[in-house]
Amino acid sequence: MERTEIKTALEKGKPGDEVTIAGWIKSVRESKSVGFIHLNDGSTFDSVQILVPAEFPGRQKILKQITGACLAVKGKLIASQGKGQTLELEPASIKVLGECDPSSPVQKAGTSFEFLRGAAHMRPRTNTFGAVFRVRAELSFAVHEFFRDRGFVMCHSPILTTSDCEGAGAMFQVSALDLENPPRGSDGKIDWSQDFFGEKCGLTVSGQLEAEILAMSLSKVYTFGPTFRAEQSTTPRHAAEFWMIEPEFAFADLKDDRALAEAFIKHLIKHLFKNCGRDLAFFDERVEKGLRAKLEAVAEADFGVITYTQAVEVLEKSGRKWDHPIFWGKDLQTEHERYLTEEYAKRPLFVIDYPRGFKPFYMYCNDDRKTVACMDLLVPRVGEIIGGSQREHRLDRLLARMKETGVSPETYSWYADLRRFGTAPHAGFGLGFERMLMYVTGMENIRDVELCPRVPGCAKF
Repeated sequence: MERTEIKTALEKGKPGDEVTIAGWIKSVRESKSVGFIHLNDGSTFDSVQILVPAEFPGRQKILKQITGACLAVKGKLIASQGKGQTLELEPASIKVLGECDPSSPVQKAGTSFEFLRGAAHMRPRTNTFGAVFRVRAELSFAVHEFFRDRGFVMCHSPILTTSDCEGAGAMFQVSALDLENPPRGSDGKIDWSQDFFGEKCGLTVSGQLEAEILAMSLSKVYTFGPTFRAEQSTTPRHAAEFWMIEPEFAFADLKDDRALAEAFIKHLIKHLFKNCGRDLAFFDERVEKGLRAKLEAVAEADFGVITYTQAVEVLEKSGRKWDHPIFWGKDLQTEHERYLTEEYAKRPLFVIDYPRGFKPFYMYCNDDRKTVACMDLLVPRVGEIIGGSQREHRLDRLLARMKETGVSPETYSWYADLRRFGTAPHAGFGLGFERMLMYVTGMENIRDVELCPRVPGCAKF
């Protein structure tokens, strides 16, 4: 079908232009003299208003169509006399492409997000979720734009892996064995050597370790792909399947890592201001009041820096009674992170140099031998949004940390080889794509920024 997208018609059209548009009905209103149909094709938040005069052929049938029905309309653009739009469509013909059954789950105004999670295949028809997925697409483009413009090479890290990026989370196991009668060794345990890959395999929890392979030859790389965590968590911030953005770059330390992360966050926000203004205005008005001002503040702020040790001192002297008591050697919780960025710093804040006791083996060990050169970027209203570190590039220190944390040197011999054969200082970080999407839209549940969310007990659609 030859058609003009509604976005193009509204932004580039002028009175008198003849167009053919197609889309889904958002609303229908009828009066004695004229009927009004608002049609949207998803190309923009705004719908085009179609005027259906009393004498229009088949008017009665057309105006009986309900929200969700699909129409193709040929006609002429005219200047709008009403508020809220500059152009509307005077139709020459209207064809019903698909009627909508009244049982549609998106018929009722004010349907809750929770209810719509049970109808994930239909919720993109709503204003909110249409806007979410347009912003998601544009945010994805902005990720690639940022790294391409800085000379980073995109790499596709494996989804099937024997590496769990120590400490990143529980893995989903992948097997071709007969699950009802798997082969077992003399000790009664499953004999993974008879499986498809000859050893135990799972879905990746992070592409970081594999990205480091390319960083040690191409200098600047990033991976942007799906990751999986088999954790029984039902919080609004956790999903079993999500996307991660993970740059790795050589000849860099933690300071370079912070600078890249700050520039990255600011680029993403500014890109959305430029390309998703109408959708962001909707989120500001209907989802999170003050969203635009919050994002503008982050985009223009100078991010602060504080050590973990200093952060613990601030929290201990705050006078607050914490749900999770804090002391040196314990990881920060969301309540601590939000206090530090919202009340103490009043701006985005990097917390650096955490105790090595609860951090992974691959982080660079500082000279004090107690902390590692890592960072968490905290932002107002969320807390941590980026985590990263300088990687341990010294072979002797890496092997010592492997032993200390119980990591098998044989399993990760390839990782040690990157240090053995021409090592270089390097760093990187990870940003959960859906977490960033929640932040820029104001959506409070990760299930509402994924097309088909995968969470404990649910793998529908």
